[in-house]
Amino acid sequence: MTHTLKNKYLTVETTELGAEIVSVKKGQCEYMWQRDETYWACCAPIMFPVCGRLFGGKYTCGGKEYSMGNHGFVRRTEFDVKEKSDEKIVFITKESETTLEQYPFSFSLEISYELKENAVYSQITVTNTGNNILPFTTGAHPGFCVPIDDKGSFSDYYIEFEEGVSPSHLLFTSDCFQTGKRKALKLEKGYRLHLYHEMFDNDAIFMSGAGTKVTLKSDKTDRFVTVCFEGFSYLGLWHKPQSDAPYVCIEPWCGLPSYDGVIDDFDDKSDMFRLEKGGTKSVSYSIIFG
Repeated sequence: MTHTLKNKYLTVETTELGAEIVSVKKGQCEYMWQRDETYWACCAPIMFPVCGRLFGGKYTCGGKEYSMGNHGFVRRTEFDVKEKSDEKIVFITKESETTLEQYPFSFSLEISYELKENAVYSQITVTNTGNNILPFTTGAHPGFCVPIDDKGSFSDYYIEFEEGVSPSHLLFTSDCFQTGKRKALKLEKGYRLHLYHEMFDNDAIFMSGAGTKVTLKSDKTDRFVTVCFEGFSYLGLWHKPQSDAPYVCIEPWCGLPSYDGVIDDFDDKSDMFRLEKGGTKSVSYSIIFG
């Protein structure tokens, strides 16, 4: 089921499946990727309790081995609506028989979206409702149309960083596992990364030290998208590899995939939150649509 949020600037569609944004319009201009299976069947999934891939699709915890898919299970989860108004919605879910088979923990997960003028503010809140330490990480995976409003072509667009940042490009394998290597991400004029399809031939580009916001823009249009991600450790850029996909994902993550060849142990995996019984952790990001 879908739910609409609306103010005088934006009309936003959200869905109970995955608590995902599936449309953002300003007037007649659609900013969000529209889930064409030719390239990518999602729009803006939320990741929980992992970001990225587990090596072999497996991990261990408490001495036992479990299996879990890419980015966790939230994007395939039906949420309930906890709260709704014209400009805000809060989705909620908790553990189930299905999740307990792959993730043996009790939890409450809330995902909220709120309109404030021409921006969507989102908060991801996790509460440990069980008796054991709750290990998890989370992130967002929104995809945006490129070109925006059919103005220009894909290669007319670029990602603009805050001046003074020096992102490190985290080098992954061709199947998106960590190598532990990194290099400086070269930016034009010190703050601009031009888009071209071939940059994603080896899959996503992930970085640390990317600042707190980036903007998708072009000299062919006044429209833009700014993603603000203070509190997230990493930022990814992606579209379907080796394709001419007309979108780009701008992804704030709190965690990373497994190292190549290593089955993670959630008892000590890096970049994971670990909540005590009754503990709560929230992370927030916002997207401004110009």
